[in-house]
Amino acid sequence: MTISRRALLGAGAALSGGLPWRGARAQAANTIRIALLCDFSGTYRDVTGPTELACIRQAAAEFANRGIAIEVLYADNQNRADVGSNVTRQWLDREGVDVVVDGGASSVALAVNEVVREKNKVFLNTSSATSDLTGSKCSPNTVHWTYDTWMLAKSTGGATVRAGGDSWYFITADYAFGHALERDTGTFVKGAGGSIIGSVRTPFPGTTDFSSYLVQAMAAKPKVIGLANAGSDTVNCIKQAAEFGLARRGIKLASLLMFLPDVHALGLATAQGLICTETFYWDLNDRTRAFSARVRPNIGNNALCMNHAGGYAAVLHYLKAVADMGVPAAKANGAETVARMKAMPCDDDCFGPGTIRADGRKLHPAYLFEVKKPEESRGPFDYYKLLQTTAGDEAFRPLGEGGCAFVRA
Repeated sequence: MTISRRALLGAGAALSGGLPWRGARAQAANTIRIALLCDFSGTYRDVTGPTELACIRQAAAEFANRGIAIEVLYADNQNRADVGSNVTRQWLDREGVDVVVDGGASSVALAVNEVVREKNKVFLNTSSATSDLTGSKCSPNTVHWTYDTWMLAKSTGGATVRAGGDSWYFITADYAFGHALERDTGTFVKGAGGSIIGSVRTPFPGTTDFSSYLVQAMAAKPKVIGLANAGSDTVNCIKQAAEFGLARRGIKLASLLMFLPDVHALGLATAQGLICTETFYWDLNDRTRAFSARVRPNIGNNALCMNHAGGYAAVLHYLKAVADMGVPAAKANGAETVARMKAMPCDDDCFGPGTIRADGRKLHPAYLFEVKKPEESRGPFDYYKLLQTTAGDEAFRPLGEGGCAFVRA
């Protein structure tokens, strides 16, 4: 069902328990308003959407005893930059929103990034992948949590090259995220002595039949077809590649961004053996299992992934900074609030200890996983086995290589 932006905004305000904005200006001055902007109806719904909203509400509930009034709003960005920027501007100008969370598709996040900086509020990017958010488009008002294209390229792409996959052909979603992921992965492939023998761009959003793109890729006879896409695009590509029998042809499929909900949608019989990188897995350790147990009653049968965890952890750390500064100071200056977040050590049940770098990059370990065979799974959502761990200070692009202007200054 398509949900209108107006309906989502209204529902978000109602579910937060807040009073209408016009009648509660005095209360609003002492209230932190958090707004989730992501995909609630399209390609990325399962990996963000309602489950991330539940995780953000979990963070707000856990912070309720700190004496800070919190309201949570949300809206569907429709994976369109104009929709995302317009909703953000309305939130900040007319509805007293203090922090925008997620952003969604990278093209949307880049647009939101500029609006939030202009209005001097806070942007916690939790699912947009483009590494430009801590590079050429960095902002003192933005924290880039969870993952980015540089990290994915190094972890998943690098592992594939080391395993012998040294000739690549990309099937790339034709927007900012896909371009950045292809660019960053290509850099690692060539740096390791591999080659890029071709690529094809697929329209976004709206592509469901990838057969012609797979035929083009197979005709080039690469060792690896790299999928620079995500969500239902990745699921459809993998399903159709299995129908073409890529493995029998000696071609490896590298999913450069795949989440646990994607594995759940594919099923282990289809997804077994695929490798992917996430920075959170519900069954990784006692703390991740504890978080998952707390939020599970509110998310139905959806699988938890790093985007959902990112929403929880980023909001929790933001609220710690607000408590440290005081609500009026935090509401008055988004850049100073982000600076306080950077000055404070991070620690939560999803990602463990970490830090936020000067360019806004949140540092935490990255995990390379292999999808289990059906007979290896012990129960619901037991889909991953850990192959390797990359420490946070090694997983992400070095600070001096990003080109962030205010860091250079």
